Amino acid sequence: MKRRKILSLLGLALASGSLAVACANGTTPTATTQPDQAATTANPVTGQLVVYSGRNENLVGSLIEQFKTETGIDIQVRYGETAELAAAILEEGQNTPADVFFAQDAGALGALQKADRTAKLPEDILNQVESRYRSPEGEWVGITGRVRTLDYNTSLVSPEEVPQSITELTDPKWEGRIGWAPTNGSFQSFVTALRLSLGEEQTKEWLQGIQANNPKVYSKNTAIVEALSRGEIAVGLVNHYYLERIKAENPDVPVAHSFPNDVGSLVNVAGVSILENTDNLAASEQFVNFMLSPQAQEYFTQETYEYPLTTGVVANKTLKPLSDIKYSDIDLSNLDDLEGTLKLLQETGIL
Repeated sequence: MKRRKILSLLGLALASGSLAVACANGTTPTATTQPDQAATTANPVTGQLVVYSGRNENLVGSLIEQFKTETGIDIQVRYGETAELAAAILEEGQNTPADVFFAQDAGALGALQKADRTAKLPEDILNQVESRYRSPEGEWVGITGRVRTLDYNTSLVSPEEVPQSITELTDPKWEGRIGWAPTNGSFQSFVTALRLSLGEEQTKEWLQGIQANNPKVYSKNTAIVEALSRGEIAVGLVNHYYLERIKAENPDVPVAHSFPNDVGSLVNVAGVSILENTDNLAASEQFVNFMLSPQAQEYFTQETYEYPLTTGVVANKTLKPLSDIKYSDIDLSNLDDLEGTLKLLQETGIL
């Protein structure tokens, strides 16, 4: 079972191009500082904490430095793609130097949980976040929310024309007008959620229906939003914050969000788990609490346009409230079957 999880996660990393890009740039997809095994035996509060982060250093590096300054805890961070780091933790087993895993999506957290690699989090941590945004078993917790949206070019599509369900995108009237990023990890998590929501056969039919409409293929969400702004496509399947970042630079960009009334508005999370083998439990729990603190939640709200998940912190005023978004309520831990999603995308000729 563990070996299959490793292969699945590595397959996702390869499919998303992370390993190929790293090699092309002459760098490794791991991080700034490689921790050594001594990290796991340091003092649990003031010693060295090892974090494997699937969140980009540009997004969370300054926040991690704040934690280090405020607590005096030395942190060694290994940055990389989420799926790739999860596979590394499974491969390293009890010898992994990692204490904490900071993942870009819940699927990788679920994969480690099901492989018995994660520890139960204290109730005082779990209770800071609504139940739908954390593991039912209490072994990971969401830090921020990330919503799938169907963005559209407001010059090409009126609000009344925007599909209320992603199933409407298979209509021939959308031929040549759709943008998607099949190799992107967030898209593949969405397809995994679609499989859980609709079942294998209906998901396959949907993928084939979109494929029949000759969608334009992009490597990343940012490229889709930029194509929308140029009028190259009419609608695009993306995560919500890419448009927010572009609008911060250009408020007049002719692109808007729509939120389908189904799994097309999936709310996934970036979240954390503590590894069950950690010798730095107290420091690990401090790290998780810090990421759920008002200052960290406010940072994500203002700097990355993600949704805060703790009570008392309000989302950026440009965002639709989470409470107003209708979407399929699924156990996000079950987004771990990336192998099945990759297989389906390959069977349909999309990958």
